[in-house]
Amino acid sequence: MIQAFNITNVQLGELYSIMGFLFFICYTPSGWLADRVKPMKLITLSLLGTGLLGLWYSTLPSYTALLIIFSGWGITTGLTFWGAVMKRIKLLAAKNEAGRFYGIYDGGRGLVESILASIALFIFSVTVGPNDANVVQGLVYVIHLYSWFCIALAVVCFVCIWFEANAPHETEEKRAKTTNKNVIKDLGFILRQPEVWLIAIIISSGYHLFWSTYSFSGYLQAGGWGFTAVMAGTITTIKLWLRPVGGVVGGFLGDKLGNIKVLTYALMLSALGLVGLIAIPATHLPSGVVVGFCVFFILFVGLLTYAVRGLYWAIIENLKVPETKLGLAIGVISAVGYCPDIFIPLINGYIMDYAPDQKTGYQLYFGYTVVMACFGIVACYVLKHRVTSQPLPAVKPVTVE
Repeated sequence: MIQAFNITNVQLGELYSIMGFLFFICYTPSGWLADRVKPMKLITLSLLGTGLLGLWYSTLPSYTALLIIFSGWGITTGLTFWGAVMKRIKLLAAKNEAGRFYGIYDGGRGLVESILASIALFIFSVTVGPNDANVVQGLVYVIHLYSWFCIALAVVCFVCIWFEANAPHETEEKRAKTTNKNVIKDLGFILRQPEVWLIAIIISSGYHLFWSTYSFSGYLQAGGWGFTAVMAGTITTIKLWLRPVGGVVGGFLGDKLGNIKVLTYALMLSALGLVGLIAIPATHLPSGVVVGFCVFFILFVGLLTYAVRGLYWAIIENLKVPETKLGLAIGVISAVGYCPDIFIPLINGYIMDYAPDQKTGYQLYFGYTVVMACFGIVACYVLKHRVTSQPLPAVKPVTVE
């Protein structure tokens, strides 16, 4: 991207930060919107908008245009469907099933991501040729792949809406009766719940770990171990295939052993894996052994990070929030938990630009991520204590049409 768009690491960080900022301000309204507009309509609009912006992106426009495109993505992927999807999954899951539902959901997303990434890697590797000669053209083809895929899915969703229009469905009047009108009062109630803040901290910690996995490819190339862009992309694509495994297995283990308990250990082991990734190059082991350990730690951290992603939304079952306020609560937690979208790219960009070399820059960034993971571990312990000392009140089962 830096080569294709002729931008710096700082500018690249700014692009992701502005998208992250829009995520931040859209998450809470997303929860409010989820109770008022049919999810399929929101998702269709989101997919179409994301795909069209992607086609513009593939023309390699100016930096000003990139700011507009990334801002648009912040809206189409943050506002229009997030709250609706997360609330619907929570309502579908029965008692002690939240882990597997969210695990299968995130693992399923990972499966789609892995399939598309494998196709993209094939297109990229064929296009770039020997010695990464045509990297820019390869990137353009990959952008087209994702953009047209989004547009095709938008068409499928539109067809589903057309069929749904002729089927019995919840009326707008009934929908309006199930929503709260006093948003400010509801927001105040949610912000006073300690569990909301603890879950947000845990999600933020896990999200820091997830962000760090995006730097694995660059770390392999910057380590001086002879990894080309295609070789590094192959390793990170293999890592992506671990997402369905981590999400589903982590979810089922969470339901069996306790979501908070499994999440705590996953965060701890992920942090230790990053420490290993930082430390192993400093050893006096042969370069081949160092490479092997680095690849192992990358896959190990990737697997555990995906387990964390599959579990951290399952712990919203510990919220003391009624169903009528659940969408808004999810929006608030998302706004706080995913606010690293705003500052992680900037932190990463500044570290990479001002570190003595790229290898050291990645190590410093991974060290920062380890510290953030520790905050999540502490929050898990506090939440576990609150759950065991203050059991949730019994609630009536929820029926979803």
